[in-house]
Amino acid sequence: MTYRRRTPEEILHYIEQIQRGKLKVLIGAASGTGKTYHMLREGQLLRSQGIDVIACAVTTSQREATMEQLEGLECLPSIHWMKEGRVREDLPLERILQRNPEVMLVDNLAHRNREGAQNATRLEDIRFLMNHGISVITTINVYELAGADRIAQEHTGIRAEDTVPPDTLDMADEVRLIDVSPETLLKRIEAGLLGEEVHPAICHRDNVAVLRELSLRLMADGVSDMLDKHRMLQGLNGPSGAAERILVSVQYHWNGSIYIRRGQQIAKRLNGELIVVVYVKPGVKLTQEQAAFKRSIEQLCDKIGAELLELTSLGRRRLAGQLAELAVERKITRIVMGHSKMSAWQEMRKGSIIRGLLCKLRNTDLFLVADSAETEGERIMSMRSAGSDRGSSFRRPSNEEAVKRTEHLRRGSFKIYIGAAPGVGKTYTMLREGNQLRAKGIDIVVGLLETHGRQETEEQIGSLELIPRRKLLYRQTELEEMDTRAIIERNPEVVLIDELAHTNIPGSRYKKRYEDMMEILEAGISVITTVNVQHLESLNDAIEQLTGIRVRERVPDAILQMADEIELIDVTPQMLRQRLKEGKIYAPAKIEQSLNSFFKMGNLIALRELALRELADDVDERLESWEHRTSLRGPWRRKELIFVCIDHYAEAERMIRRGFRLAYRLKAEWYVACTDYCTMRGSSAELEQIQRLTEQLGGRFELLEISRRTEIAPAFLARATELGASQMIIGQSGAKRACRLSRSSMSMRLLRGSAMRDVLIVARSET
Repeated sequence: MTYRRRTPEEILHYIEQIQRGKLKVLIGAASGTGKTYHMLREGQLLRSQGIDVIACAVTTSQREATMEQLEGLECLPSIHWMKEGRVREDLPLERILQRNPEVMLVDNLAHRNREGAQNATRLEDIRFLMNHGISVITTINVYELAGADRIAQEHTGIRAEDTVPPDTLDMADEVRLIDVSPETLLKRIEAGLLGEEVHPAICHRDNVAVLRELSLRLMADGVSDMLDKHRMLQGLNGPSGAAERILVSVQYHWNGSIYIRRGQQIAKRLNGELIVVVYVKPGVKLTQEQAAFKRSIEQLCDKIGAELLELTSLGRRRLAGQLAELAVERKITRIVMGHSKMSAWQEMRKGSIIRGLLCKLRNTDLFLVADSAETEGERIMSMRSAGSDRGSSFRRPSNEEAVKRTEHLRRGSFKIYIGAAPGVGKTYTMLREGNQLRAKGIDIVVGLLETHGRQETEEQIGSLELIPRRKLLYRQTELEEMDTRAIIERNPEVVLIDELAHTNIPGSRYKKRYEDMMEILEAGISVITTVNVQHLESLNDAIEQLTGIRVRERVPDAILQMADEIELIDVTPQMLRQRLKEGKIYAPAKIEQSLNSFFKMGNLIALRELALRELADDVDERLESWEHRTSLRGPWRRKELIFVCIDHYAEAERMIRRGFRLAYRLKAEWYVACTDYCTMRGSSAELEQIQRLTEQLGGRFELLEISRRTEIAPAFLARATELGASQMIIGQSGAKRACRLSRSSMSMRLLRGSAMRDVLIVARSET
């Protein structure tokens, strides 16, 4: 609490801010994503709450669903004028001020006004209205933001007619992404819902995907800034776990550029921020050679967009502490540096930076770059460009390939609505789509629905057919589950299935609902379903780090990868908390508890960022697989094989998930190895669990036979060499084990034997 009396200027500024109108921006990848529909729908919701809302200069393009949302809203006539044969609409500012509504709905934030207008742009008009106490809800396409327009034009050929400054979204009180899949947008174009004025480039699936990824990443970066500010106010240090920040530690030396380039590859693949740090001795002038390396490193950092820090060294023995402090300060998730060149004896005398980091780091991984440039060269693999394998289309498929293709054709299509948290509107949107499909004559049923008593959701059921649930007796209590057999016997074209991560009642045919869904798909029935980001298996550790909550119900990431379409339902944390308070998510008895646990503001911001980044990565992976086109992150040109070493069960699942996520991003094979010595200290159930998790995520599990503990490190190293592993993943030892100077330390022995390969040391969690 502060006891300082506010100055008159501060009080005046505070009053001005209270009286100033609010700004909400709905952003989408391109025209046709539904921004105007959602803007009008929100206007109707505000109107139903007694708020005075008007609309002006709204572009419906005569779309039926959008026109319906205009019914009952007061529409103020705009000022029409012509430009290049097209009608333009400006805002009648004086009439709006006279009318003085509480909220105004207006499209096209990037619009440029006619010559001689009071303001040159719509953005200035909106600022003017906000200064007069009128709140505004508006829309924009991602390529209409300065900076994003250049990227969009470079990758898709789409050029924005008008743009707004890059910091425009910063002035908004709320920014919400309206996400649709390329498939959905292309269907709308084919149906003529976007009218005749559609840019030809929008008709290409990969162009739409690029714009979609651009909007997802732009939103994620904005949410990341919000999360950083929130964590700072809460006094929380270090990385949140939602965004990647890579720190490369180098010297003004010939290998500095090698480490920076490797850091750049990692940062680009993980879509993370890249920072380079050089520690220099105070008062010591650089040699001529060092000065030359400094210039080249500065040029390289400038070229790849990395931030370069030159900091004062406090001495070799204190360097680990300096790096650890910098990692906390800059929220670093991974430090990249070279392997130690010293012997074990030299490290004992002079101090080991790596050992010091292993002792001090929390929630920050340590990545050691392979020493050998020759080995580096051997692992480089050129990316096959589109059309390079011209004969592949003429090659006769094998019997196995033919069967696989036929099975895929017979399988139903699969769409997922994903959200950051319960209550964002996944089920509502799924039901709305179900009714739209039914109106088009598609045979569709509801296989499993959980409305949680939400009135808005229940109203969306409409005339959809519900398949009765199957009743099961469990511990003298009658419970209900989805009736998979009844759905397959009913044989609709499409079935709606809610809450995919649900665990079935013991005694059911399948343990998880997603397994029931797989059977339905194999029967040729298409499925539309819902899931929250926290239920993805590989994100389980990140979710616990972000929220402090261990999610028990999970689905394999492969479920997301096999989906034909994925759409994110994005809702701001402020709106979600407000919906919770209004009783639209949970029953009144659970509201207070939820607000103070899972629905805390910091949790919702972090989950939202995680959902945006996860879907952006998924879009990027699909872009690369479609036509071998270069994605926004660029191609991965290395042939990798990841080898995960499990020394004890405590962190095994966490390391396996990390191995999967890394292998998936790098398109690499990956192995998990455990020794039978490890099994002596744990149960067979624990061993089965880590083997099951490995195989569920697509890795290969191996049990190495040894007779005593001293053979663990040699066994791991021998198997990694035999497989040709390019990268080894090991766990960070407990604090006492990491800090002791024993040369037999497991981590250090593995590191000394792996100088010719990259090594990722997975950080232990903050406790």
